[in-house]
Amino acid sequence: MREVHEITDSPVQKKTTLYIQLADEMAQAILSGVLRVGEKMPSIRKLSGQRQLSLSTVMEAYRELEDRGLIEARPQSGFYVRQKRNLATPELTAPPKNPSHVFIDPLLTPAALWRINKEISVDFGMAILSPKLFPNQQMQRMLSQVSRQYPDLISDYGESQGDIELRRQISRRSLLWGGQVEADEIIITQGGIEALNLCLRAVTKPGDVVAIESPAYFGLLQILESFKLKALEIPTHPKTGISVEALEFATRNGEVKACVLLPNFSNPLGSLMPDENKQRVVKLLDERNIPLIEDDIYGEFCYQGDRPKPAKVYDKTGNVMLISSFTKIAAPGFRVGWVVAGKWHKQIEQLKFINTYSTPVLLQRTIAKFLETGGYDHHLRRLRKSCAEQVSYAVDAIQRYFPADTRLNVPQGGYVLWVELNSAIDTITLLQDALAEGISFTPGSLFSPSHSYRNCLRVCCVEAWTTKHEKAIERLGQLARMQLPQLALQT
Repeated sequence: MREVHEITDSPVQKKTTLYIQLADEMAQAILSGVLRVGEKMPSIRKLSGQRQLSLSTVMEAYRELEDRGLIEARPQSGFYVRQKRNLATPELTAPPKNPSHVFIDPLLTPAALWRINKEISVDFGMAILSPKLFPNQQMQRMLSQVSRQYPDLISDYGESQGDIELRRQISRRSLLWGGQVEADEIIITQGGIEALNLCLRAVTKPGDVVAIESPAYFGLLQILESFKLKALEIPTHPKTGISVEALEFATRNGEVKACVLLPNFSNPLGSLMPDENKQRVVKLLDERNIPLIEDDIYGEFCYQGDRPKPAKVYDKTGNVMLISSFTKIAAPGFRVGWVVAGKWHKQIEQLKFINTYSTPVLLQRTIAKFLETGGYDHHLRRLRKSCAEQVSYAVDAIQRYFPADTRLNVPQGGYVLWVELNSAIDTITLLQDALAEGISFTPGSLFSPSHSYRNCLRVCCVEAWTTKHEKAIERLGQLARMQLPQLALQT
């Protein structure tokens, strides 16, 4: 029987065992450098006498520290502080080989999760950055300036293709990633979601098969479900993105009518497709007359160096439709996105006309002014730094607190982490346990039409890191480990 002591570290009363309390204290000593790498830990008997705890309590604490990757046992020598643990990277995914209809569990839709997340205290679930990370005051001043300078924009319906000033600014920015996109090639949309909707409507009809990464962004899956399209999941590697070989094989029989990819810092994997692979995919799909819808909404979120090139750079025939948005980066409330539609430009402009007619011109012109004055680039540098720091803290915590056989992809950009747990762990159950303690995340099965990845989860790093977030990751690791002995007893 483990000794139990009542503590209160939140509005909810929680039980914690004495061995966890001791493990937390020793962990803090290790992380602060009081106990250094390679240094021998106090013997179990000595620590037992000093703290007036049972030998079994101290032993359990040391086992907990082993699970966190902070100490290691050496035969006939005792326990030592170990080097920082680096979790293995998940391997290439292995989704079903046949296309399937998409069905999203109503209890696990983004809308349902959004309602749940409003009730919790630590949110790792929604990929929505903290309002504190956006240039809200700058955008407010810019909006006021533009409305004073162009008062008639309030009563201007605008054009379906979008405001020419914004399209010119997007065209200029395309030069930074090696593109030569003309302003007339761009269509402004109501965020990236509308752009994705329009592209799929332009090139598919109900019953068609669409090739997607696996796992895939659940917003895309909802669109496929609403359009009655079938999804063909393609094996994807967390580091390099979709398997070009698997895509080549899957598109041989002509069944696939479109392909949707996020080559740069995909959601949820965080993968970054090498330029060579982007070029191969563009060439392959062009030769087979399969439209490529490229979602580059996270392309600007690189941590270091130049932002990666979109696959659109390698498009010579207009077969690639490039989507992006200012929603994730600068102004979520403005809902301003865009698409370079290639050879489907006329169809998508017509669909935009009958769908929402136009995007508010005043908001478009404000974004254009933000780009023109250099405010966007300044903000982007700060945003990239913040996201890199938040992800770094989360990676470090997951490596320390999650079970030793956990696999984790450490991305080069974006702000989402893909975590693969022991196959015996069900992250739906884990989510229920976590929600009871005020912690949320997104279970892996939500990112697959075949409901695969039940032992995986996505962790979103959307706020400045605090002790609250650290404790939440630690608790998630504890809850994950608690599933393992229960399952072992059942076998």
